[in-house]
Amino acid sequence: MNTILNFMKRNYKIILVIAFISVTLFAFKMNATKENDPEKDKLLLELLTFVIEKGHYSPAAIDDTFSKGIYKDYIEALDPSKRFFLQSDIDEFSKYELQLDDQLLNKDLTFFDLTYTRLLKRMEASTTIYKQILDKPFNYNIDESFNTDYEKAPYSKNTKELTDKWRKQIKLSTLSSLADKQKLELDKKKNDSKYEVKTFTVLEKETRESSKKSLDEYFGFIKDLDRNDWFSVYVNSITARFDPHTNYFAPEEKERFDVSISGKLEGIGARLQKKNDFTEITELISGGPAWRGKLLEAGDLIMKVAQGKNEAVEVVGMRLDDVVKKIKGPKGSEVRLTVKKVDGTIKVIPIIRDIVEIEETYAKSSVVIKDGLKYGVIYLPKFYIDFENKNGRDAGKDIAIEVDRLKKAGVNGIVLDVRDDGGGSLSTVVDIAGLFIEQGPIVQIKSAGRNKEVLYDKDKRIEWDGPLVIMVNSFSASASEILAAAIQDYKRGIIVGSKQTYGKGTVQNVIDLNEFVRSSTVGDLGAIKTTTQKFYRINGGSTQLEGVRSDVVMPDRYAYLKMGERDIDNAMPWDKIDRADYSEWKNNDNFNQAIVNSRNRISANPQFKLIEENAKWIDGRSKENIYSLNIDKFKATQTEIEDTAKKYKPIIDYKNALTFTSLPYETDAMNNDETLKEKRERWHEALSKDIYVEEALNVLDDLQSKSLTKQTLPIKIKKDKLVKSK
Repeated sequence: MNTILNFMKRNYKIILVIAFISVTLFAFKMNATKENDPEKDKLLLELLTFVIEKGHYSPAAIDDTFSKGIYKDYIEALDPSKRFFLQSDIDEFSKYELQLDDQLLNKDLTFFDLTYTRLLKRMEASTTIYKQILDKPFNYNIDESFNTDYEKAPYSKNTKELTDKWRKQIKLSTLSSLADKQKLELDKKKNDSKYEVKTFTVLEKETRESSKKSLDEYFGFIKDLDRNDWFSVYVNSITARFDPHTNYFAPEEKERFDVSISGKLEGIGARLQKKNDFTEITELISGGPAWRGKLLEAGDLIMKVAQGKNEAVEVVGMRLDDVVKKIKGPKGSEVRLTVKKVDGTIKVIPIIRDIVEIEETYAKSSVVIKDGLKYGVIYLPKFYIDFENKNGRDAGKDIAIEVDRLKKAGVNGIVLDVRDDGGGSLSTVVDIAGLFIEQGPIVQIKSAGRNKEVLYDKDKRIEWDGPLVIMVNSFSASASEILAAAIQDYKRGIIVGSKQTYGKGTVQNVIDLNEFVRSSTVGDLGAIKTTTQKFYRINGGSTQLEGVRSDVVMPDRYAYLKMGERDIDNAMPWDKIDRADYSEWKNNDNFNQAIVNSRNRISANPQFKLIEENAKWIDGRSKENIYSLNIDKFKATQTEIEDTAKKYKPIIDYKNALTFTSLPYETDAMNNDETLKEKRERWHEALSKDIYVEEALNVLDDLQSKSLTKQTLPIKIKKDKLVKSK
């Protein structure tokens, strides 16, 4: 959720000017070229602290509190499920809990070296433990359980306790696989009476062999990691204490970051992140294979990965990079993901890999007839821009084009959908907001030690002055929050969606650390992404932590899960600056009544009531961490979960009885492009099942002028120019 601003380069140069004054501090200190060199690590620490302290918006004090934060984050990163370190190790490590600030300033690597060597030792011992455990069958008739709440779990006091923890972890994994295999065998028997069902003994052995193979691969990956990899973990534990978006990119990670912002994605078309020991789906890329399959969804946890019909490999506890490598593959090949759904059910989802086309990151629109009126829906997946090509596509130009197309089609209102929009170029926010207001401030920006900067829409012409609704959810972040905030502050349109948006109100710069070192023998030092600015809405309040609160709150399945900026312990605080000079939109007689009407409809709607009930159930399920290791009790619990989940199936099956279609120009293009046709048909199908879009259209109904009759009428527009000149 990084916001990339077109004025970043200017601030980047300011930081470089300051830093180059002291470049000689670093230039003479690094003469080695070999890998895993402690002297290079010391130089890196010196560079990081210098760049962050000089360039960060509000650098944290490097003191004992800072030290405690590093310690906590780093130990959790090394051993999130507490299956390596013993309590005696932690007792030894804790002596340094208040010394890491001093070690950082003195470029002292004592704590890192201690933890690094101890981790390697404990991991080596663990390979013996899991192999011994998997050598003999598990007894699934014993009445015992395992708690997966690793954060609250104690460290093992000795090797005996640690071995038992490993045993239970592995047993839970194999038990889950065994239950799935037994169910699959019964299904095969139902479909083919001649099929000979595998015995319990055979299936039990298969699950142990599969688990051993997965762990062998996991520890194989671990052996491939060198000191540099683990040092990057330590460095990021340091940078994260400044704020969640200040990160260090090792050379290889920096290269991946450069590729990621280019917009070209390959594989299944899903964004992943680590969640404790698990890999979580955070977003599906529109038009990608996973999106087309309609089985994978945000919040799913990936448990196993299989290449086609080959044996699935367990990826719990595996590095994110390694999980990604397993999921990636040639276009046309199949990958099978075993995922744990947000409701606790386990599903195997096959996906055919493909190239995710960049076209689906662009804005698109659709039209729909409702109660005799025509409305337009515009979807904006991110605020994109091509800084290197002034004639390239950007969100501001494209939204202006879509609005103009809808206007010519005679729509009576527009819904702008920025749900799941993680942000992008802030300059495009100014252009987009300017399409709907006469002129005025859009966003305020504050840099450390400098006066605030206000970005204005200076064009008096209005592209669209009719009814407007902005759709958001808890994943709408950064630039999308600024757009929603500006529209809300002007009372230009009604914001509908989740209770509040993500709450990221900061700006980051990516700084190449190699720029600070003259010597060509140093090697690649990577880059630092650091927070340099905060932005504020025109009413003076920050979007940081608070996000934007919807005018109309619509229940959603993930409403009670912790997933926003406000749920991160070291996030930067909310604050307020002076209000900018602006005037609210006057042509909104039905504004307040439309909000009241929508709230009343939602409170009386049984579908929304079911969604709210489902959200509370999912929240409750997320807090249940104790699993029985008795096969009968385990199956009974899983059956209960699946039966309860069926109650919420109407949420997925819902249809709003609306028909969405493409504009004429796109319909013509679809006749010659089967891929585009498939994408648009799927999008339109999704819209026809979307209760949130349906309610947004109801709000547009309520915003209509009383004198407007129920027929397709064009709205008079003050300007017809597509893109404003600056």
